[in-house]
Amino acid sequence: MSQLIVLPQDLKTRERLRKALPALLATEFPELRGRVKLLPNGPPVPYPVQFRVVGTDPTQLRTLADEVKVAMRANANMRGVNDNWNESVKRLRLEVDQAKARALGVTSQSIAQAARTLLSGSTVGQYRDGDKLIDIVLRQPLDERDAITDLANTYLPTSSGQSIPLLQIVRPVLDWEAGVLWRENRDYAITVQGDVVEGLQGATVTAELQPVLKQISDGWAARGLSDYRIEVAGAVAESSKGSSSIAVGIPLMLFIVFTLLMLQLQSFSRSVLVFLTGPLGLAGVAGALLLLNRPFGFVALLGVIALMGMIQRNSVILIDQIEQDRARGVPAWDAVVESAVRRMRPIVLTAAAAVLAMIPLSRSVFWGPMAVAIMGGLVVATVLTLLALPAMYAAWFRVKREPSAL
Repeated sequence: MSQLIVLPQDLKTRERLRKALPALLATEFPELRGRVKLLPNGPPVPYPVQFRVVGTDPTQLRTLADEVKVAMRANANMRGVNDNWNESVKRLRLEVDQAKARALGVTSQSIAQAARTLLSGSTVGQYRDGDKLIDIVLRQPLDERDAITDLANTYLPTSSGQSIPLLQIVRPVLDWEAGVLWRENRDYAITVQGDVVEGLQGATVTAELQPVLKQISDGWAARGLSDYRIEVAGAVAESSKGSSSIAVGIPLMLFIVFTLLMLQLQSFSRSVLVFLTGPLGLAGVAGALLLLNRPFGFVALLGVIALMGMIQRNSVILIDQIEQDRARGVPAWDAVVESAVRRMRPIVLTAAAAVLAMIPLSRSVFWGPMAVAIMGGLVVATVLTLLALPAMYAAWFRVKREPSAL
């Protein structure tokens, strides 16, 4: 496997090369599997879509993995489907006639030693060069070990002190074996993987393939191959690890946030009201990510969590102003309306400052989804806070407009 890193002058040149190189590689080098990808951010994932076929027998596992590859290639959104075991490689296997070997007093160890000395060499000592130890390897010259027929020139010592040709008790056989064997939790595992078409995310195509692969897995169980299974791997599995690590701390985070709201507002009802305004920005988050074609991944999830704190901060400012006005004797209805009007400018200005500060970060490949999520969610949540929160307060505390005196 060979790898080249291309450093373009700017983003436009990079995108042009990224789209032109696959066709160039396929035309100029049809004998190899060429792939063009951007350097990844975050945990390295070889392919955006990966499924792991796990089982106990390598031969059966490769056959089942081929079924998965056929199903993935049938999906119109997949490109370049392959597996991480690659193609089988040739193997020279020596079949020993154990009856003759015992009769002549030749052990399997001596046969292995003779073959190793001929082909790969045996270490017979070490040479010290300063502070380094260099192995001294004994093996035949290249012109005496580059063909299978050279095995005929190898002799083995017997128990009687004589030497016999290796081929007298050994028959060389050529067959195939896997060049690489991967394991997952002590089971053999083949990762079937591939790229997706331009404009789609790996998680989207993975969700499309899961029902099809579920049917294939159920078919294996019906054929008595229940020990073999298909697991989701790749970017989806890595993202789920990050999301699960965040989910562990969410209950504690919500408890601490609600406790701080109680200390600030000194009212359970008002704290619940502010707490419920946290999800107001989700519509803006979804709209901004769709509009700018950014993925909702681990980084964007961090942005949504931070956004909830920003929204609740604005709600605390507005609720606190309403309570201050009511404490001064202002009628409840007028306090709700006037507080929303007076607090509109500071709330809008702080939200605008946060949104404008995120603009440079939105161009980042890694942090861009988080910035876009915060920008879109904060804009929508600010509008809803100024419009919906006063109405929610009036409905929660049954505030009614008193008729004006004539």
